[in-house]
Amino acid sequence: MDVLSDDDEYARRERQISNLVATRNEAAGGGAAVQRVGAAVCCAVERFVAVGETIADDNPDVRHNMVLACKEARAAGRAIERVCAGADGAGMVSAARALLAAVTRVLLLADMVVVRQLLLAKDKVARSLDRLESVSNFAEFVRAFTKFGGGMVELARLTAERRADLRDERRRAQVAAARNVLERSTLMLLTSSKTCMRHPGSASARENRDTVFCQMRRAMDLIHYVVRDGLPGHEEHGHEAAQWEAGTALGALRGLSSQVRAARARGGADASRRRALAGTLRALVERTHDFTDSAYTSHEHRQQILALAERIAYELERLVAVAVSLEEQGGISSSAALESACTGATGAASELERALVAAARDQARDLAPLADEAKRLASDLAHIASSCGERESERLHHIASRLHEQLDHIIEVCKLLRHIAMSETLQVSAKFAEINLRIYGPQVVTAARTLAAYPGSAAARENLDVFVDMWAWLLADAARLATELLHITDDKPDKQQYSSLPRPGKHGTTSKPLKAVKLDSDEQAKIAKSGLEMKMMSSEMDAETERWQGAAADENNDIVKRAKNMSSMAFAMYQFTKGEGRLNTTQDLFTQAEYFAEEANRLYKIVRQFSYQVPAGSTKKELLEHLDKVPTYVQQLQFTVKEPTVGRAATFSKVDNVIQETKHLMNVISKVVTTCFECANKYKLEFTGLSAGGAGSGGGRGTSRDEEGGGGGGGDAKPGGSSSDTAM
Repeated sequence: MDVLSDDDEYARRERQISNLVATRNEAAGGGAAVQRVGAAVCCAVERFVAVGETIADDNPDVRHNMVLACKEARAAGRAIERVCAGADGAGMVSAARALLAAVTRVLLLADMVVVRQLLLAKDKVARSLDRLESVSNFAEFVRAFTKFGGGMVELARLTAERRADLRDERRRAQVAAARNVLERSTLMLLTSSKTCMRHPGSASARENRDTVFCQMRRAMDLIHYVVRDGLPGHEEHGHEAAQWEAGTALGALRGLSSQVRAARARGGADASRRRALAGTLRALVERTHDFTDSAYTSHEHRQQILALAERIAYELERLVAVAVSLEEQGGISSSAALESACTGATGAASELERALVAAARDQARDLAPLADEAKRLASDLAHIASSCGERESERLHHIASRLHEQLDHIIEVCKLLRHIAMSETLQVSAKFAEINLRIYGPQVVTAARTLAAYPGSAAARENLDVFVDMWAWLLADAARLATELLHITDDKPDKQQYSSLPRPGKHGTTSKPLKAVKLDSDEQAKIAKSGLEMKMMSSEMDAETERWQGAAADENNDIVKRAKNMSSMAFAMYQFTKGEGRLNTTQDLFTQAEYFAEEANRLYKIVRQFSYQVPAGSTKKELLEHLDKVPTYVQQLQFTVKEPTVGRAATFSKVDNVIQETKHLMNVISKVVTTCFECANKYKLEFTGLSAGGAGSGGGRGTSRDEEGGGGGGGDAKPGGSSSDTAM
């Protein structure tokens, strides 16, 4: 039996067991109902254990521990059945704890098997790479490459499934980046190896090939690092972590602000916290060097960043001096000095954040024309390389120099974009865009030199074409990253009007119709459960916005308007899970989710403006803690919506993931709105002037909860689709 499919079965059985155990409390009113719950739990445990025992039979290294864990789980399931028959509440608690402990142990053992399977697949590909690197003739290379291809397919499947299981956003993004490198490098590995064998005396051909091998090994090292991170016995990071993890200037700034707020809340800072402040300041100054040392940063931005960094250092010195004075006097001192120092430090940090974002945005605007020019230069390089002669050689050298200049500029932009990225996914994307451009960018020139040396070589020509294609991909990645970060950090009002169901075809990521997929009853039940949870959150949001009626009129409160608009969108998505409402297809659902994320981003900007009015204190701290989570959830939802799918299972998985991510975002937005209301009441704050433009502020909800049916275009069928659906 496939271990990964067993792991999916585990997750399903675990949820079933947990739900059944929780149901016992709800069924306590009737003895017969309790007995049925106990029998159902025992039955679910038996099925769960059967899967575990199958894994034990297939994996001798975990067989003993897995058999013991399955035995414990089976015994705990039967104990729950006996307790339910006797209606012993106290016994139920201990039996349920024993069952969940045993189930957790089985799941951990199963996860170890999955990790081992993935690492074995990675090692198999690594050995195939070693073999490819050592072959001496083309026939042997073809056989080795065929074996390598089979291993890559298996590794791609396992890493995709592992990525779906990961909960850490950074780890998911790192696995995605590593898979991207492996996928794109495979064709370059083929062409560069062919060229190297055709022209064994060419140093440039060998450099091309060796670079591709090196990058593919680095990608597999990253997969190894992510998969083993957090496992027992592998908690240490050391130099391996330093290779993959890097802090950002924005992260250092927010960490510094958090430490300052903690000092204000505690009424000072002891020696250890003062050392932590000094360490964070050093990290911040070091990371701002990427901005000030860049040759492409304007003089005005450079001077502003340097001045603000000096101001932060001064304010922190003042804060430390006040903290030392308070400590020496035993806390008997005026808190006004501490409040003043903390306010000065946080204010300087906010100004520096705005300055860094402005500097990065200034360069990001140049990236699209830079990328276009770099692609044109690569095309010219490929054309000239196929010619021969001294004049063409001079032109080749001239264009190569210009290409290197453009490459250096684009890498600098990517470096700055990583520093202002608000989500870990974007940070990882920016980091790997920079790495891949730095490694593969110069190889375009190297491949061109090989073709210039052998102008009649078909292998060298094909190799250059493949490297030029990779160059175009990398430039497109960098341009897309710059566009997304410019959009996220844009504070200009947006005039776009929102409705609950947007017009089709407005976004390229959701405009392409997908094949219809008819979901079976189990899939509908799973989505309906998530939809019901979202409906509850939507109702809570409605109740929360109703509290604002007395605080401020709707027409002057853009926070309320946007919160209501998001609530309406969430309710429309809930209706989709029931096969009702105006969202008739999964295509409609994905478009709605995309607009939901954009509306959340605009609400984030409005609340950020509102937070500047809130005086410092525990309430503002709580508001900022909730608010800072919004960009991460927005980005995660956007990436989930944009992920391409093929086939029924993938489409259903995407629908489920979109609803889950929307639910997470709705939850944090609800907390933000609640805390805003508390701040408004506590400090008697006004809401006039808080607006991100007319988007969604048109009063109406767009989709009435009483409406049924409605328009729907072609695409994926919603749950309970019509007979025109095609089964996959």
